[in-house]
Amino acid sequence: MRQSQLRLFGFTIVMIAVTLDQLSKWWIITTVMDPPRVIPITSFFNLVLGLNRGVSFGMFGTSSEIGRWVLTALALGITASLTVWLWRTKTMRLTAALALIIGGAIGNICDRVNIGAVVDFLDFHLGGYHWPAFNVADTGITIGAALIIAEAFAKDNPTGSS
Repeated sequence: MRQSQLRLFGFTIVMIAVTLDQLSKWWIITTVMDPPRVIPITSFFNLVLGLNRGVSFGMFGTSSEIGRWVLTALALGITASLTVWLWRTKTMRLTAALALIIGGAIGNICDRVNIGAVVDFLDFHLGGYHWPAFNVADTGITIGAALIIAEAFAKDNPTGSS
C-alpha cells in the first residue's frame, strides 16, 4: 500500500474513532443519564456517568482550570507527535494502531475543552471490585497500544523479534 493510501486509511480511522466516541458520549449525557444513575446491564457491567478530571484511572485529577488546560496541552502535544509518526509509517497495522490512539486522544481532548472533564460511562465489575469507568476513546487508545506492541514483535518487522 502506498504511503498516501496509508495516510488516508489512518485519517479515516481517526475520524471514525472520534465520531463514535463523541456520539456515544452525547447519547449517554443527553439521553441515557438524564438524570445520572447506575444502570445495570449484566451481572458484571453497568452504565454510569463519570467525569474524569485526571488522566488514566483518574491519576493527576484536578478541579482547577489550570490543571484542565495543562492536561489538554499535554494531550495535544502527544497527539501531534503521534500524528508525525503516523505520517511516516509504512505498515497498515502501525497506521491503524496510531490512528486509534490519535482518535481516542482527540475524543478525550474534545471532552476536556467542551465539558472540563472526560466523560466515562462503561463500568465493568466483579465481586465488589469495579474497574475504573472508561469510554470509547479509551478503548481505541488501549487497542492501538496493543497493536503497537504486536507490530514490535511481528515477524515482518525488521526491528521486531522473530
